[in-house]
Order: sequence, then structure tokens, then C-alpha cells
Amino acid sequence: MSRPAPARLLLTLATAALLAGCGVLNPPKPEDAVVRYAPLHHVETDPAWPQVDWQLALTHPDVASSIDTLRIVVRPRGNELQVYKGVRWAQLPSGMVIDGVLQALEDSDRIEAVARQGSGIAADYRLVLDLRRFEAVYGGDPLPHADIEISAKLLHVGTQSIVASRIFSQAIAAGSPGVNDVVSAFETGLNRNSGDIAGWVLVEGQRHHDALPGRR
Repeated sequence: MSRPAPARLLLTLATAALLAGCGVLNPPKPEDAVVRYAPLHHVETDPAWPQVDWQLALTHPDVASSIDTLRIVVRPRGNELQVYKGVRWAQLPSGMVIDGVLQALEDSDRIEAVARQGSGIAADYRLVLDLRRFEAVYGGDPLPHADIEISAKLLHVGTQSIVASRIFSQAIAAGSPGVNDVVSAFETGLNRNSGDIAGWVLVEGQRHHDALPGRR
């Protein structure tokens, strides 16, 4: 006849069963629980933008890996970088920048054709972008501001010459330190830069195009 299990063994087995049950009832929090933000692109077409009959290709922005991340970067002071916990961008900042400019130009209906580099269009001009800053900055202020800086160069494909270059920057104050308001500030800054870059490309490109030999 088998002997009854010692009380200590029964307690150990009961504890293991209880822990196993807890593991089933309380699984780890999934990665999908992270809140993701996707700023909306919307730019009003300026009536002063010219109608152009040339084509433009947009290159993917050059950007440092510390900036081009799905984490929302915040600079609380000086050279210190941190990230907001539990939140992510739905798209990399470089993608948001090029999508914003592309949509602003497409929606304007002022250009013959515009597409990303490598799409196959016979581009007359190429827009080269360098995303220098994309972070929430305090800088000693009680509220952060969305700091976005983009270097833009417009190249004439035929001569491989720089037609125009300019720095576009926005510093949009958030309504509060809350992430929702910080994201809204980024959305405003992105749209303002997209509109400024789109208008600048059309004006500078047309000025150069009108001066080409045989155009007069």
C-alpha cells in the first residue's frame, strides 16, 4: 500500500498549481497596448503658388538614427535626450516628413507630376531633404515645444546643379506637458513645414525653369 504524500509535498504542489493558474489569468501586457500616434497631413493650397509644367522627384530624407525612431523623443535640458514611455509614432519621422510634402504638392494640383525618387517618372527637378531635428524640447520653459528643422535643396536634374536651398524650422508650443498636446504640436509643425516647402519648391523651381534657354 502506498503511503500518503507528506504535507509539505502537498503544499508545494498546491502552490505550483496556484501560480500556474495566475499565469493563465494574468498574462503579460502585450506590445499592442502601446499607444501609437499618426499626425494627420493637411495643408491649404496658397493661391499665390504658381502652376508649373515640370515634374519633381522627392528623395527620402537623410536623418540621424537618434531622431528617426518610433519613440517620441524629448529633450528636457541641454544635450539630454529621453523618450515618452508607453507611446510610439505609427511611422518614422522621416516618413512623416516626405509624406507631408508629397501630399501638399499632390493636393495643390499645381504641378504636372510629383513622386518619390525611384518611382520611374522623368523628373526635371529633385528635392533633397535632411531632417535635422524632430523632438519635444523644454529648454527651460514649463511647457515643451515641438522642434522640427529640415534642410531642403532643389536640384535641376539636367545639369545636376542646386537651384535653391533653404532651412525650414518650426517650434510649436504644446498646450500642456501631456503627450496628446505634444503630438498636436508636432502635427501643426509638420503641416506648416510641408506647406512652406511645397510653396518654396513651386516658386523656386518655376523661377529657374522660366530662365532656361529656349523658354523665352
